[in-house]
Amino acid sequence: MTDQNPHTPILDTVAGPADLRRLSDRDLSALAGELRSELISVVSETGGHLGSSLGVVELTVALHAVFNTPMDKLIWDVGHQCYPHKILTGRRDRIRTLRQKDGLSGFTKRSESASDPFGAAHSSTSISAALGFAVGRDMGRPAGDAIAVIGDGALSAGLAYEALNNAGAQGRRLFVILNDNEMSIAPPVGAMAAYLGRLGADRPRARLRLMAEDFESVMPPPMREGARRARQLVTGMAGTGNIFEELGFDYVGPVDGHDMGQLLQVMRATRARATGPVLIHCCTVKGKGYAPAETSADRYHGVSKFDVATGQQAKKAGGPPSYTSVFGKALAEEAARDPDIVALTAAMPSGTGVDIMAKRFPARVFDVGIAEQHGVTFAAAMAASGLKPFCAIYSTFLQRGFDQVVHDVAIQGLPVRFAIDRAGLVGADGVTHAGAYDIAYLGCLPGFTVMAAADEAELVHMVATAAAHDSGPIAFRYPRGAGTGAALPERGTVLEIGRGRVVQEGEDLAILSFGAHLYEVQAAASLLAEEGITPTIADARFAKPLDLDLIMELARTHRALVTVEQGAEGGFGSQVMHALARNGAFDRGLAIRNVCLPDRFIDQAAPAEMYADAKMTAADIAATARTALGQAATIVSLSAVR
Repeated sequence: MTDQNPHTPILDTVAGPADLRRLSDRDLSALAGELRSELISVVSETGGHLGSSLGVVELTVALHAVFNTPMDKLIWDVGHQCYPHKILTGRRDRIRTLRQKDGLSGFTKRSESASDPFGAAHSSTSISAALGFAVGRDMGRPAGDAIAVIGDGALSAGLAYEALNNAGAQGRRLFVILNDNEMSIAPPVGAMAAYLGRLGADRPRARLRLMAEDFESVMPPPMREGARRARQLVTGMAGTGNIFEELGFDYVGPVDGHDMGQLLQVMRATRARATGPVLIHCCTVKGKGYAPAETSADRYHGVSKFDVATGQQAKKAGGPPSYTSVFGKALAEEAARDPDIVALTAAMPSGTGVDIMAKRFPARVFDVGIAEQHGVTFAAAMAASGLKPFCAIYSTFLQRGFDQVVHDVAIQGLPVRFAIDRAGLVGADGVTHAGAYDIAYLGCLPGFTVMAAADEAELVHMVATAAAHDSGPIAFRYPRGAGTGAALPERGTVLEIGRGRVVQEGEDLAILSFGAHLYEVQAAASLLAEEGITPTIADARFAKPLDLDLIMELARTHRALVTVEQGAEGGFGSQVMHALARNGAFDRGLAIRNVCLPDRFIDQAAPAEMYADAKMTAADIAATARTALGQAATIVSLSAVR
């Protein structure tokens, strides 16, 4: 920073976490205000996860002021609340590149900074990671305290409880900050702040365990009910032991996560006294300090660019409906015709579109929280009972429930319908959210049916196909964003399982597309047509079971075959090559090429830029086709010589 900004005089003096530890408590409070204003300004230009970051401004300042970061390892669960952390840890000069090509990640990322000791974009990993760093420290590695910041939503995942159980059993010194943003603490709860400060400053460690039991007694009567509810989040029924204490943690809280004085007192006291694992329960408000966010239904969880004064988000240009909305409406229509259809999602009702069905049939839609493993097994049992469950989970999150997909669904042959949103590359959320692997990890499972929609009309047909399919598990994948503008049918047609379609007849060259990259294939065909090459274009529709008749016909009648998919190596193209090899198609010298995601991770950018990086544009497909045809000509020539 060359010139000091009159609106951020304290923030302008912060080049890294060490600078916070030289500030007075009063200045730290003022810094939080400046940081919040800076954050709102930044996200108004970049878009991103605003509400969650606004909710941890004071908490972020307090953590860096009290703990010796980055020697102490501060681990943000999910990482979508890490924007204030990035600003304070030497990345303020790049913060307006957030979520852009070659810019800062929207999540924590080890390669960005020593202040990001552990990368995360999926939830509930932080406590496990903190325990790992604590073991490293105790075994002589250069690390100090380990601090995990985890939200109450992330505690719905079993991984968090597995980590708590193990950390409590090991008894190592570490800190878990429970960021509970589902309830706020009213301003009159000032007596608790003073009480915590006195207890932490001059009482021995043993008193930490007694804090929670005494909180309600020091509060005014009108405030006791709110504190009781907050305590019951972790305590359970009245009169029972605190679950964290039973697991071996000292429990401190609830603490007002927006009261800087209280946060500093509690953290300093617990850091000074703790010898084993400690959980500090902080109550925060998602979207805190920005009225449009605080009053929004989703608390501005994920926003596009917006006007700071009004909170009005930039409207997307009109055009075709999103794949997600098409799925949601098609599912609701199928559910209206079949009372056995149920739907479930893992904390993403609007993100997956099942909220559309939930408005019409609320008793038949289930949100299991951030618990994909449970959700898959839950769906499997509903299928076993005779229901028709649609399990709507993003591709990247379904990875978390893969063992259950194998053990509880595939092996038992249960007809769970998997609606896989965000297939392929997803843009600003980057590598952690790419839907790159589901074709491969589902296609390898016996008895699975795997489909991919080439456009939104095909998606409607696939919803109907899945609803009618009751002989085993079935999955259909579709990308994020708007469709192609295809005319939507009034009702989906049930597709014949394992049958593709020919979209364009040609000769010499065949391009076999699986899924939503068909539009690029058609654009590539237009480029080739300018050179006098007219390829046959086929839409496979199914990666499993393959349309073997179609594939073998393409192999017999064309000199070269190119497969195209929005997935990683080992997916559709590999299935096709295995089928061709088993049936002797290579024995006569068929030239084949696969266009798919390369064997590396693709960094964040606009989806079109990401596919360009992956060498999957229309021009890339056309170039691959030319190479295949050239190789085919060489094979034919050599055959003639022999």
